[in-house]
Amino acid sequence: MIKLKYMKKLTPLFAIILISIMMIVSIISLKQESAIMDEVAHTPAGYSYLTQKDMRLNPEHPPLLKDLSAIPLLFMNDINFPDKLESWTTEVNGQWDFGFNFLYNSGNNADKIIFWSRIPMLLLLIAMGLILYFWTKELYGKLPALLAVFLFSFSPTFIAHGRYVTTDVGAAFGFFAAIYFFVKWIQKPTTKNLIWAGIFFGIAQAIKFSLILLIPYFGLLTLIWIFVKFKEKKQDLPRLLILYISRVIIIIIIGFILIYPIYSFHTANYPVEKQISDTQYITSKFPEPFQNLLVSMAKTPILKPYAQYTLGLFMVFQRAVGGNTTFFLGDVTNKGWHHYFPITYILKTPLALQLLTIICLIFIAFQIKRKKPKTFKWLNKYFPEFAMLLFLAVYWASSITSNLNIGVRHILPTFPFVYILLAGQIKRIYEYIKKKKSFKIYATTFVVLLVWYAVSSLSIFPYYLTYFTELVGGAKNGHIYVTDSNLDWGQDLKRLAKWTEENNIDKIHLDYFGGGDSKYYLGDKYMPWWDTRNPEDAKGSYIAISATFLKQGMAIPTKGWTKSTTYYEWLITYEPVAVIGNSIFVYYIPE
Repeated sequence: MIKLKYMKKLTPLFAIILISIMMIVSIISLKQESAIMDEVAHTPAGYSYLTQKDMRLNPEHPPLLKDLSAIPLLFMNDINFPDKLESWTTEVNGQWDFGFNFLYNSGNNADKIIFWSRIPMLLLLIAMGLILYFWTKELYGKLPALLAVFLFSFSPTFIAHGRYVTTDVGAAFGFFAAIYFFVKWIQKPTTKNLIWAGIFFGIAQAIKFSLILLIPYFGLLTLIWIFVKFKEKKQDLPRLLILYISRVIIIIIIGFILIYPIYSFHTANYPVEKQISDTQYITSKFPEPFQNLLVSMAKTPILKPYAQYTLGLFMVFQRAVGGNTTFFLGDVTNKGWHHYFPITYILKTPLALQLLTIICLIFIAFQIKRKKPKTFKWLNKYFPEFAMLLFLAVYWASSITSNLNIGVRHILPTFPFVYILLAGQIKRIYEYIKKKKSFKIYATTFVVLLVWYAVSSLSIFPYYLTYFTELVGGAKNGHIYVTDSNLDWGQDLKRLAKWTEENNIDKIHLDYFGGGDSKYYLGDKYMPWWDTRNPEDAKGSYIAISATFLKQGMAIPTKGWTKSTTYYEWLITYEPVAVIGNSIFVYYIPE
């Protein structure tokens, strides 16, 4: 057995191995999957940004991740850009029509484009794993750092979403990196640390608009730090306020200065008239002062880049208020539930991780009762941990109160902080119990839980998006509780096509939810199906329904939802002959 001191020397190597395993399973599984819904908008938009310098598509998301995904496509000489489509020339943000035509109706190799556009996304996982390792090492040492990377590398949710051209893992990286450098600056306020904090704040804003949440978070964290310094050294409070708040403002200014050249590139060839007309149309339902402001900015050449950035930011605010149609625990609505994210987190997190969390929380409660630490001293000694806990509280509060129940992916930014905090507490538990007689029992318990965690993750390979905890019987039962990007995002269309080939199916009706093109993959076998069709039309044939549509058609309307939710109840009497990748249900309807 390798001694502990040798283990510590080898931790960087072991961390690289763990992240490499994550990369391998990600690449193998992503190659098998068709495009998910969001990729139809994001991948073609990214390619248009780099080749056309025009950001008329998908303005509701910043460009950085889409750019990253499109870089490999620049080396493919056989891509046709359909610049004569109305969705490009005249429509306002015709991202969906353009995206489907770009991928499937323009003579392009959709699978090749989808595969290579996903590869750069994995770089974010690698970068996050490295920051996770170094930050945990700074706080707790090498072995806890390795433990944090272990929890990260076997996370089914990170593996699932880290492969796709979406903003979810990017948002997690943006929050994590920006907070890391900000905390580093606040504890050691050098000019170098301030600049790095500003740069990563800017990068975060160019990844996803929800990272604007960093501004109130930075402000609140700074005020608490000022209180700590005031109590510690009895310094002049006004002086501390001016010193720190002025520098936080500089960090934010650096970030927004960085946004300008990024958006300047992306609007360089965006015709002024087109940008103004698009802005007027998109903001037609905005409050008049906001509409006037954005249109005025779009008309001013020097403000043109910021006009496009601000437009996207306001679009996200509008969408968050509007909500999205969601199936959850048998109900369907677009208004959201306050208990959606807590329950979804439990459903989509390995039971072993939940047990580790409970053990650590019990230990923390025990330590607080035993030592009764004073708030000020605790804040001063454990400020990075407090910063993480504060972010968890702020982000969870924001998520719970939102109408936008889009899946566990929305709370991915909280995961890395959970891994660090767990690693730190497990180290403290180890130090507390290592001299106890029952040490072997405790140590064995932790080893079993960690092995269980890894096995639980590997057992869902290659269907990572459909992972559900053992508490509900795993992925096969996931559709009972929640769908959409938690289970069914269109990733299994290629697998359905393969199943029809292997089973010699000549024709199949399909009601598909996702970013694939049914005709592209199924050819002449494909027969369209939709929710209002007469069930009699399916007799004597196969019918495949995506889980998202299936469950929304067997649900109970709630919170004012008025659309039909019973259109697939007729399928309750039939057993599926196959469930493709846990997300597409195939039935045979006899004559």
